[in-house]
Amino acid sequence: MHGSPHIVSDVMTRTVASLDRDAPFKEIVRLMQDRKVSALPVVEGEGRVVGIVSEADLLPKEEFRDNDPDRYTQLRRLADLAKAGGVSAEELMTSPALTVRPDVTLAQAARTMAHARVKRLPVVDELGMLEGIVSRADLLKVFLRDVEVHDGAVKLVGRVRDTSLIPVAARLVRAVEGVVDVDFEPEEQETAGASSDARPSRP
Repeated sequence: MHGSPHIVSDVMTRTVASLDRDAPFKEIVRLMQDRKVSALPVVEGEGRVVGIVSEADLLPKEEFRDNDPDRYTQLRRLADLAKAGGVSAEELMTSPALTVRPDVTLAQAARTMAHARVKRLPVVDELGMLEGIVSRADLLKVFLRDVEVHDGAVKLVGRVRDTSLIPVAARLVRAVEGVVDVDFEPEEQETAGASSDARPSRP
């Protein structure tokens, strides 16, 4: 991974669409469609992140639109039912938002994303002010040179100096819908005496 970025600020997107607390449901949907994103940070004041609205937060409204849930469902999915009645970002958002600092290493950000099973993280400064957003794709790009997909099986090809990142990258890929298997094929390191035989290894 020689020459590759090592911290979030090197790969994050700095121009980020965000929502006010009072942004209405239809505006949230439109903005997601326009920006082709699955989640948007919610900010207040000068840009302090107070939550995040994802597609998952919007789905209950559609799910329960014409469906009167039974008592068991009501007890089991109180949070979803509350969001089904939400009409603004404040009522729909997940709060507090899971965020990351710009000086966090890519490995730390990847582990956070994989553990929480999220596709992107708002990037904030020490005061919680929005500075950007980092996605799963942003992190994977610096680990990999190539991605091959056949019938849901993904092969990742690239040069990784820290091999402990391989399982992390694999977990991020496995979180993608439709992926059934992941293999990693490391490239030969440019060091004296390195073998030219790069054998695939399963994360």
